[in-house]
Order: sequence, then structure tokens, then C-alpha cells
Amino acid sequence: MSVIRTENLTHIYNKGTPFQMAAIDNVNIEIEKGELVGIIGHTGSGKSTLIQHLNGLLKPESGKIYLDGEDIWADKSKIRNVRFKVGLCFQYPEYQLFEETVYKDIAFGPTNMGLSEAEIDKRVREAANFVGLKSEYLEKSPFDLSGGEKRRAAIAGVMAMQPEVLIMDEPTAGLDPKGRDRILSMLKEYREETGSTVLLVSHSMEDVAKLATKVLVMNDSHAVMYGSVSEVYSRGEELSEMGLNVPQITRVFMGLKAKGFNVNEGIYTVEQGLNEIIRLKKERCGK
Repeated sequence: MSVIRTENLTHIYNKGTPFQMAAIDNVNIEIEKGELVGIIGHTGSGKSTLIQHLNGLLKPESGKIYLDGEDIWADKSKIRNVRFKVGLCFQYPEYQLFEETVYKDIAFGPTNMGLSEAEIDKRVREAANFVGLKSEYLEKSPFDLSGGEKRRAAIAGVMAMQPEVLIMDEPTAGLDPKGRDRILSMLKEYREETGSTVLLVSHSMEDVAKLATKVLVMNDSHAVMYGSVSEVYSRGEELSEMGLNVPQITRVFMGLKAKGFNVNEGIYTVEQGLNEIIRLKKERCGK
């Protein structure tokens, strides 16, 4: 069953001016409940505009967005509830921290949902624990945290609303490798534990390959590919023409295949590559 579906979704910027352009044009996608969808595309391809439509931050010029089968704009008075169901975490979310304490920042969303104090407290502590923030951090000012801790506190604020769909726009941008890996493993664990649908916008095709169950490729305002990692990444030449490159490990195995080695070309992560080398070695030793 699809949790989000778009139908001929189009959004125009600077309409009626010489600078008019379609940021997204006739986008039709259907995202199944529980998927972790990686959204990739070059800068200006329409990724950010698309995700801002999915929770009603932007209203389409034409077309529709369905959440659990219902048009989110059918009743404008309910759009606020859509934003609780579809949580959006912008790039560099730590810049949105503003409360006196980490606790209050994480509690901001649940408070606006009209929940009881007991439920808010439960959600704040669960979300903080999930992102790896110890309870003593909750009474600190968010501005006393490290960069990575601020990022996790901001993400916790979205998670505390317990959205049906969690959208992350470049969540690892600007982080060191350790911080990046921590955020990615946290997202994977979050999806597995909650069963929520997760949309991950990323410039890293390696990260998407590690985590995603489906991949959506945006190019020049259109959704040009949507399928499993293997289905999308196997179209390496087309991706390259769009300014995207399959992971380095994939190119290595494509090169080995071209040189006559009996290897699987569908390798997208270092772990898969290691397993394939071990398989090849065993095959050769067995001869």
C-alpha cells in the first residue's frame, strides 16, 4: 500500500515573469509504506522542491499529492496535521534550534500537536535516547553542544512527533566521516524499529546504496528513474549523462568485468565488493 503518491505534480517558480521555470514538472511517483527511498539528482534537479510538496510546505501549481490515499490539499484546514504526519528535516537543521534548552527544542513539535505533558516528556526522552543524546544533555542550551550533537538534537525534534513519513534533506552535510556514519546508522535503525517510511535526499550515491530499498532519480525537474538500487544503478551510463556517477566500487567491478573476470557487476557497497572478491577467490581455489 502506498503512503505517498503524486499525480502529475508540477510547481512553477517566478510564474508570469521572464524567469519562469518549472522546478518540478509532471512528477508521478508512488512510495510504499515502510520503504527507505534515496532521492538523488544534481543541484537544481528538483529534489528539495519535491520534498517540500510532500508535507504541504509548498502548494503545487497543478497535480496532487496523496497521503494514505487522501489529497492533502482537499481541505486546507487540515494541512497542519499533514506536517505532523510527514516530518521534514532540512539540510543543516541545527540552524533551526532556538529554545533555551535541548529538552524544549525537542518538545516543540509534540507541544504544538496538543499532546499531554506526560506524552510530550515520554516522546522527548525516547527521541533523545534514539539519537544518542544522554538525559543530562536535555537541560543544556542547544548552543553548548558540538556540531554533531546539535544535528542529532534537531533530528530528535522531528522524530519526537513520530511522523508516519520522515524526510531528511542531506542529513550528513558538513559532518566528519564518524558523524556521517552515525547519522546514517541511526536512520537505518529508526526505520527498522519504527516501521516508518524514510526519504533520504543525498548527493552520495554510496550512502544511498548502503541504506535505500528504492532510489528516485530527479533530473531537470522530472522523476526519470524509480526502482530498486540494482535497477537504477545498473543504468550507469544514463546516470553519468545526468552528471551523476555510480559508486567507485561499482566502477571497479565494471572494469574487472570488462577485463574478463567473472564478477558480478551489481556491486554498490564496499561490503558487497569484499564478499564478491572472497567468492571469486574461493571459486578459483576450488578449480
